[in-house]
Amino acid sequence: MQQENNDKSSFFQDVWDVAKLIPEGRVTSYGAIGAYLGRKGSARMVGWAMNASHGDDSVPAHRVVNRKGLLTGKHHFDEKNPMQVQLEAEGIVVKDNQIQDMKNIYWDPSIELEL
Repeated sequence: MQQENNDKSSFFQDVWDVAKLIPEGRVTSYGAIGAYLGRKGSARMVGWAMNASHGDDSVPAHRVVNRKGLLTGKHHFDEKNPMQVQLEAEGIVVKDNQIQDMKNIYWDPSIELEL
């Protein structure tokens, strides 16, 4: 069980390290981070890592959305500074809880970080 917790915390740290590289005004998906880390199919676990990062302002969890650009993690954000507000402050347009122009602002770590 201890090894499993170490693997989980190591994976979470790897997720946070990738999230910290997402440029302001860009977004990526949970699945893209998982795939970049060699864990294709781990989108849900990436979501858990993003949720666990709240309280650490160095991790821009608001820049990680689902593959369709939906703000699926929005309920984990402080109501005083919700996910949509943070994204809009970076110039990202959000309508009905969905990123607009996703194609042009999408940041794929496997491409951008040239894996």
